[in-house]
Amino acid sequence: YLHIGHAKSIFLNFGLARDYKGACHLRFDDTNPEKEDEEYVRSIIDNVQWLGFDWKFKEEDNLYYASSYFSFMHEAALSLIQSGDAYVDQQTADEIRENRGTLTAAGKNSPYRQQTVDENLTLFAAMKSGKQPDGAMVLRAKIDMASPNINMRDPAIYRIKHAEHHRTGNEWCIYPMYTFAHPIEDALEGITHSICTLEFEDQRPFYDWLLTKLKNNGLLTDPLPKQHEFARLNLTYVVLSKRRLIELVTNQHVSGWDDPRMPTLVGANRRGYTPAGFKLFTDR
Repeated sequence: YLHIGHAKSIFLNFGLARDYKGACHLRFDDTNPEKEDEEYVRSIIDNVQWLGFDWKFKEEDNLYYASSYFSFMHEAALSLIQSGDAYVDQQTADEIRENRGTLTAAGKNSPYRQQTVDENLTLFAAMKSGKQPDGAMVLRAKIDMASPNINMRDPAIYRIKHAEHHRTGNEWCIYPMYTFAHPIEDALEGITHSICTLEFEDQRPFYDWLLTKLKNNGLLTDPLPKQHEFARLNLTYVVLSKRRLIELVTNQHVSGWDDPRMPTLVGANRRGYTPAGFKLFTDR
């Protein structure tokens, strides 16, 4: 399922770790149970190994899953509620979107923003109980609805989702948002440089805000990880959108993900390209 654009990221991340004699972790951010599957996991592992990389470092096997940290993430959410930095919002998704504001107009505070800590703890427990339907409530960070960075306008950090997870089954019916999970995973794994593409640059203030709050609440300690961004690889006249590639496969316009016409790594492998060729291409 990985494509040529992913090859650049793989060479950059694993290459930096190799050059500086450190470790690069392979982590599956399986925070959305509806979009994760064991088949994706096996495929990605095969792709990374085909490019010549390994996540083992000394005696460590650095293969991780976000779902392994769900209990800590839940504890972190409770910590933010208790410190007054998160609240449960019962607005509809449309109301939240409407009140978020625009690039030129500030957002509006939720009518649930001033609930007491006890009220929020009770509502968050109700979210976790499994008795609330999807979308009935979300847990939001309490930051600044007038921030010029829209990502800091009380972003959602937990939502209700009644779906079976491929690793945790039906243990949870609330799941963390990726932007909440990502910095926590980095901190727990001792990541020093969290390298991601430029579209996450606007998320960096929340990344830092969250880690600082959890450190102040006694859940994390220094040194905290730092996020760094790089430009993603785009190719002219080549479709790299996962959604579009899925359409080609599911509508049988191609024979599968490894069709030689596909820009996927398995397609390139079947066509005859080599990992050495990808390295030369992505190093440019």
